[in-house]
Amino acid sequence: MIRVALVDDQELMRAGLRALLERAEDITVAGEAAEGRSGYELTLKERPDVVLMDIRMPGVDGIEATRRIVADERLRSVRVVVLTTFDTDEHLFDAIRAGASGFLLKNTAPDDLRAAVRTVAGGEALLSPAVTRRVLAAVAREPRPVDRRLLDRLTDREQELLVEIAAGRSNDEISGRLFLSPSTTRTYVSRLLTKLDARDRAQLVHLAYESGIVQPGEASR
Repeated sequence: MIRVALVDDQELMRAGLRALLERAEDITVAGEAAEGRSGYELTLKERPDVVLMDIRMPGVDGIEATRRIVADERLRSVRVVVLTTFDTDEHLFDAIRAGASGFLLKNTAPDDLRAAVRTVAGGEALLSPAVTRRVLAAVAREPRPVDRRLLDRLTDREQELLVEIAAGRSNDEISGRLFLSPSTTRTYVSRLLTKLDARDRAQLVHLAYESGIVQPGEASR
């Protein structure tokens, strides 16, 4: 059973999400919170698999709450998905940088919502190519020194895989582009997560941009 926590300041939104999620036999809502501080406390108490976190809330917002959850080693297995009204939200990059595993629009179709929860609970990321391009553009505007130690940990093939992941491509897409079997691709992804001490694919995307492994324009080829 996948356990989900809902953190949103709108009671009606929380009620709607609960109703949609609990129509699935494999998903249950572990609890609700109306702002970021209580959302973090709820997560610490319930240890859900996934937290659906609104970005914009009074007091402690979704970015800070995500940062607190990701920084807490006791919650290392928890995945945070931020909720936003618009896919052009200026805070999306901040959410990914804080450690979110992706984002969902609040008007996401019910079946897509439940599929997204299953995807994130399974260790995947919810990062479309359009979003990764915006993340890359944001990094290009705020360049940081390349961490050569990070680059030196990876083989050429692993760096190639990381570029594909940073483009928002799925394992099946990567397998086709790099002529790898699905099992080999999964092995490479697991190896990257271990080598880079990353929680999930979203963090791999973030590391790829921040380290300089991916340059502007490269991931969209």
